[in-house]
Amino acid sequence: MTTSPQPSDWRLPALRAALYRGMPALLAGCAFLAAWELYVDLSGIKPSILPAPSRILIQGWLNREALAANTWPTLSATLGGFALSLAFAFVSSILMDFVPFMRRALLPIFIASQTLPLVAIAPLVVLWFGFGLLPKILLVALVTFFPLLVALLQGYESTDRDIAELLNSMKASRWRIFRLARLPSALPYFFAGLRISITYAVVGAIFAEYAGAASGLGIYILNAKNNFRPDLVLAAVIVSAVLTLCLFGLTLMIQRLAMPWQPPRERRR
Repeated sequence: MTTSPQPSDWRLPALRAALYRGMPALLAGCAFLAAWELYVDLSGIKPSILPAPSRILIQGWLNREALAANTWPTLSATLGGFALSLAFAFVSSILMDFVPFMRRALLPIFIASQTLPLVAIAPLVVLWFGFGLLPKILLVALVTFFPLLVALLQGYESTDRDIAELLNSMKASRWRIFRLARLPSALPYFFAGLRISITYAVVGAIFAEYAGAASGLGIYILNAKNNFRPDLVLAAVIVSAVLTLCLFGLTLMIQRLAMPWQPPRERRR
């Protein structure tokens, strides 16, 4: 009589494999922090110029309530802007895939939108839409939608021609061919673009807060810089980096749920 494997039977090897893959980065990060700490101790440099990692962690913990209070507005702008970006990129990609004229008309405009420097356009967006959440959402969407759009369009073009011709020979409608063949083919490209975009989202929200906001990590960093507190600046930077890594990990989890047919080895590639 065979017994089904217990969860611990496969979780432990998976955990070991994850630790093995992450060990080089962990060791490199620890070596960098140790060298940084040692340099600050031996050089006698002032904390107002270059704080040690230990000081950054201590001050970050002591100011954890202020950091947490300013993290939520940044996270709200990030998620709201990314949701808008995702919806806009998906609708635009479908429109451009079904109507080639729209692709020729809109794609150059979208490319031109990515040449706009965020540091210059952000104050104008805040001036037009106020200091609330809306301008931050719009700026995050501006930063993140283009990789998603390009990834989806490239994914549609990667559809197996034989599958499309088979569905076409069965009198399938264009929408049905898109739903059964072109959209599934685009999923790996879509998630690649999703991972790229999510790394820009938090940075875009912080830049938007620089231009004008009442709270957020961008405002916290700006105030800490003006008060000559580089330790608090770097503590906020660490929070934003952890936030980005968490969102990146969330995209990997969503990919596994959305693409259960993809082998784990192929996912790691």
